[in-house]
Amino acid sequence: MRSTKRFIALGFAGVMLAACGHKDKDAPLAFVPADTPYVVANLDVLDDGTRAALLAQADAQLPTQLAQLNAAADRLAAKDPDGARLLHALSAEFNGKTVEGFAQSAGVNIKGLSAFYGLGLAPIARFELNDPKAFEGFVSRLETAYGKKLDIASIGTQSYRKYGFAASGTEVILATVGKQAVAALLPADVSPAMLREALGLDRPQKSLLDDGRLDALAKAKGYQKWMVGNLDLTRALPLAIGGTDPLLSAILKARAEAVSAKTGEPVANQLQTSPSCMTDAARIAARVPAVNFGYTRLDTKHQDMRLDVTLADDISKAFAGLKVGLPGLGSAGTAPFDLSLALPIAQMRTFWSAQADAVAAKPFTCPALLDLNDSFAKLGPAMQKAAIPPFGDMLGLRIALDTLVPGKDSSMPTFSGRIVFGSNNPSGLLASSQMMVPALAQLKLGNDGKPLPLPKDMTSMLGQPAWVAMSDKALALGIGAGEDTKLTDTLKDPAGDAGGMTRMHLSGAMYLDWLQLMEQKVDSLAAATAALSKTDEPSIDGDSTDEAAQAAANAARSKAQFAAMKAQAERVDSIDAEMHVDDSGMVITSQTALK
Repeated sequence: MRSTKRFIALGFAGVMLAACGHKDKDAPLAFVPADTPYVVANLDVLDDGTRAALLAQADAQLPTQLAQLNAAADRLAAKDPDGARLLHALSAEFNGKTVEGFAQSAGVNIKGLSAFYGLGLAPIARFELNDPKAFEGFVSRLETAYGKKLDIASIGTQSYRKYGFAASGTEVILATVGKQAVAALLPADVSPAMLREALGLDRPQKSLLDDGRLDALAKAKGYQKWMVGNLDLTRALPLAIGGTDPLLSAILKARAEAVSAKTGEPVANQLQTSPSCMTDAARIAARVPAVNFGYTRLDTKHQDMRLDVTLADDISKAFAGLKVGLPGLGSAGTAPFDLSLALPIAQMRTFWSAQADAVAAKPFTCPALLDLNDSFAKLGPAMQKAAIPPFGDMLGLRIALDTLVPGKDSSMPTFSGRIVFGSNNPSGLLASSQMMVPALAQLKLGNDGKPLPLPKDMTSMLGQPAWVAMSDKALALGIGAGEDTKLTDTLKDPAGDAGGMTRMHLSGAMYLDWLQLMEQKVDSLAAATAALSKTDEPSIDGDSTDEAAQAAANAARSKAQFAAMKAQAERVDSIDAEMHVDDSGMVITSQTALK
C-alpha cells in the first residue's frame, strides 16, 4: 500500500502546488483554527508556464504511477477484494486522461486553494472545486466500484457521506460544502460541535487566515507560497499523550473495548491517564517545539526545499558554533556520490551525557513514557564507553564514490573512490588499525597527505589498487585506479563551517547506478526465495500455485516500483543536500536540479 499512499499524496500535493492565493474569507485557511497542531497549505499561485511544465512532468510519470497502483490493487485482491476494486477504479479514472484532464472530470480546481490540517489531531483536507456535481459523480463512481455505498447523513441542512471503522472507533466523512470538498477522519461518536467545525459550518474563533502565521513563516524562512507546512509539537504532543484529544480517545476506547472483551479488564481501568502526562508532554515539546518546511525554489528545472526543526536553546548552542575539522564538510562535494557526516564524538558525548543526567535527576512519570527513563539510563554508560580511543577522537566520516558498477550474476559491485576518517588523533587511529591488521604495520605515514600504497595482499583482496594517506585531522583511504592522485587534495578540502553537520552531493547518473544496484539485489533475493520454495516440502494439499502466483505478483510490483523510480531518476541532473545547526535549531536544505 506504500505506493498507493505515495500516489494519493502526490495527487494532493499537485493540487496544492498548483493553487492560487488571495485573502478570501471563504479560503480553506479561513476554516483552519489558529491553534491547529499541524497544517500544510498553499498560499499563492504558480505562473502558467511553470504549472504547465510541472503538469507535463506529472503526465510523463503517470503511466508508471498507475502501474504501481494497479500492482498494489492486485496484491490486495485476495485479502480485500472491495479495496482492490476501489484502487482499480481510481486508476481507471485516469484512463486516456492527463492529470489536468482527470482534475476536470473530477471537478477539482487545480488552480484552487487547499489545506490539510488538524482539528485537534483529527486530519482534515479541504480543497476547492470547479464543479461540485462532477466531484459528486466521481465519488459515486468510486462507491460503485468499491461495492459499498457510503452512509448519507446530515447536520442541519448540510448532508455528507460517512463510513465507520468499528475496530478503531473512527469514521471518514466526505462532503461538498459550497464549492469546496471536505474529507476528514473523526471519532465515530463525534460531537455536533466538532462535526460542524470540521465541515466548516462553524468557523474557528481565530483562523490561520486571520493569524497570518504561514505568510510570516514563508517570509522568514524564504519559502515560496506554493506549499508551506508547520507541525507545532507544543500543541500536538500534549494532545497525543495527555488523553484529551477526541480522535485519539475514540481510538483508545475502541482498543480498550476489544481488550476487555477478551480479558474482562474494565475499559475504564485501561483508559486512565495520569495528570503527569500533560506535564511530561510539555517537557518533551519544549526540547523540540516545532517543525516547518516549504519549497524555496520551484520551477521547470529546480525543486529546492528547506526543513527547519526548532530546538531548545541549550541544544542549539551546543552545536551552532561548533566547527568540525572533517575535510570536505565545508564545501560542496564534487564526486558523483559525496557524503560528509560530522560525528564529533567528544561534543556529542558531553551533550548526551547531560541529557541522561537530566532524565535521571527528574524521571518521566507518565506511564506511556516510562520506557524513556530506561533508554536514557542506558545512554549514560554508552556515552562513557564512547570516550575510549580511537572512537572517542572521531570527528566525522566522508565517503566519495567516483564510480559504482553493479556486479553481474549477483556478484559484488565494483567501485572506486575515497573514504576519509576525520579524527583529532589520526595517528592513533592508524596505530589501532595496524594492531588489528598486522599487514599495515609496514606503513610509515606522515601527516603530510602523501599517499602510500597498501600491501599487495590487501589490494588482492580488494581486487584493485588502494592507497592510504594522513593529515593532522584525518586518515584517508583511496580505492581504485587513479585515486592516489586525489587523496592529497581530498585531505586539503575545507573543514566544516560553524554548525555544519552533513553535506551530500549525488549526480543523476550515480542515482541511476544506485537504483540499478538495489533492483539487482531485490531480483537476486526474489530468485533465491523462488528457488528455495521449489525445494521445500509441498503444502498439505500439494498445490503451490498460490505461492507461485504471489511470488509473480510481488515481482511485478517490484518491477513497477523500480520502473517508476528510474523514470524519475532519468530526469535528475543532481541532488545536493546540507544540514546545519544555527541559533534557532536544525536546518536541512536540498536542491534538486532537473535536466
